[in-house]
Amino acid sequence: MSGVGVFRTGVAAEWIDYNGHLRDAYYSLIFSLATDALMDRIGLDEAYRTSTRCTLYTLEMHIHFLHEVMKTDVVDVSVRILGTDRKRIHAAFDMRCARYPDPVSTAEMMLLHVHQGEEPKAQAFPAEVIEALAKVAAEGAASDGASGGVAGALQAQGATGGQSQGGAATEAAAAIPGSRRMELRSRS
Repeated sequence: MSGVGVFRTGVAAEWIDYNGHLRDAYYSLIFSLATDALMDRIGLDEAYRTSTRCTLYTLEMHIHFLHEVMKTDVVDVSVRILGTDRKRIHAAFDMRCARYPDPVSTAEMMLLHVHQGEEPKAQAFPAEVIEALAKVAAEGAASDGASGGVAGALQAQGATGGQSQGGAATEAAAAIPGSRRMELRSRS
């Protein structure tokens, strides 16, 4: 599996549509639950969210439906960190099932770290989350046989707080199917 495995689920009977396969809305649910699992993995778990009132908001999500998922399938979701800056994560998720050697669906997401006060506001990641993101990026790069450019860029950005997308991020983004690619851009 490409990337880092973060979530596994069976397909619930109520998720199946009138054509006998997974209804499109439930692909989003599965990717959303995989995002929750990623949050736990990088330290944005329930305890963090409760103590800091910070969480991730999804800014954009692009889903590609590549193969049908049936009610008898169990799906595994992996993630690759394509890039990050001090407040955002650009992530690619692959959903797989045993019936196909390649992904049945992919999702590309832009996630924003937000403090949920009276007026929700973007907030920089703490250093330990930046370090955890670098570890996930390195694991994903190792599973892809990549150089780990994203992980190195994430660790470097931890010191500077700056925006960074390494060469591995560009290579990983090129592997994502579709007509539109998200990228981390500074606001002017």
